[in-house]
Amino acid sequence: MAQRWIARGKLLGGALLIGFLLAATPALAQTWPNRPLRLVVPFPAAGTTDIIAREVAAELTKSLGQQVVVDNRPGAGGNVGSDIVAKSAPDGYTIVMGTVGTHAINTSLYAKMPYDPVKDFAPVTLVAAVPNVLEVNNALPVKSVKDLIAYAKANPGKLNFASSGNGTSLHLSGELFKTMAGVDMLHIPYKGSAPAITDVISGQAQLIFDNLPSSIAFIRSGQLRAIAVTTLKRSPALPDIPTIDESGVPGFEATSWIGVLAPAGTPREIVNRLHDEIVKALNTPALKKSLQAQGAEPVGDTPEQFAEHIRNEIAKWAKVVKQSGAHVD
Repeated sequence: MAQRWIARGKLLGGALLIGFLLAATPALAQTWPNRPLRLVVPFPAAGTTDIIAREVAAELTKSLGQQVVVDNRPGAGGNVGSDIVAKSAPDGYTIVMGTVGTHAINTSLYAKMPYDPVKDFAPVTLVAAVPNVLEVNNALPVKSVKDLIAYAKANPGKLNFASSGNGTSLHLSGELFKTMAGVDMLHIPYKGSAPAITDVISGQAQLIFDNLPSSIAFIRSGQLRAIAVTTLKRSPALPDIPTIDESGVPGFEATSWIGVLAPAGTPREIVNRLHDEIVKALNTPALKKSLQAQGAEPVGDTPEQFAEHIRNEIAKWAKVVKQSGAHVD
């Protein structure tokens, strides 16, 4: 008899808790935000994700009336920072700037993932589409993709390509190029885009497939030589630079993207508010102009569209990872 009453008590307590949470959700959404937000960037400072996150955070701080603090939590190809958000309270105060790596590539690349990129997150909006750019050290005697392929085949295993880390879109862009162009190059992962670029400029590595926003200043200053972009269309920011597709590797495409996600279970009212404020920020002339000047294209789609985009990208990059043979233990 006692056990029966204990069981009934647990059921009643559970029902009351669920009822309380459901009743509290509208109130939470109405008062949100009443304290600062944390925007986790799962990569080091000065990379593309960080650059764009800080610009978006500055606009959100103005519109929300609360400070949006960028918190860099790099590690494991973005898995460390993304996992922090996946396991955070779903109250809209901790969000992540996810990428094609953290929410599409890594699930196929890593033997074990600490989070599920679909089930553990509530997509808010795709912020920007970002082309990668193939750039080389100025001392390397190549000025085109055809030159690079010829040089690589004449010097098998002697070319090093840098990336911002294992599992990033920069890494996979290089692996895809190796497969499609039939060349042998050694991958050197760095802890972020900034140190990788530094070593390419100095000649410690010979080339990199980098996100355009984090490299465009070095290209324009002449410190790096851009020879191709990885999208199927040329970038308006570098209209004279051809695509890899048109440069002798037909069908080559590797596009990066970044977007905001909240922990799964975040009230829809808060997700909608976040979405609306981010889209409004992306449509401000100053931010739009800044992103486009860096080579990033503002998007601002719906949570449903972003969720579908993530599912499609997971399937796409799973094939690339399998074809390339890339993996991270």
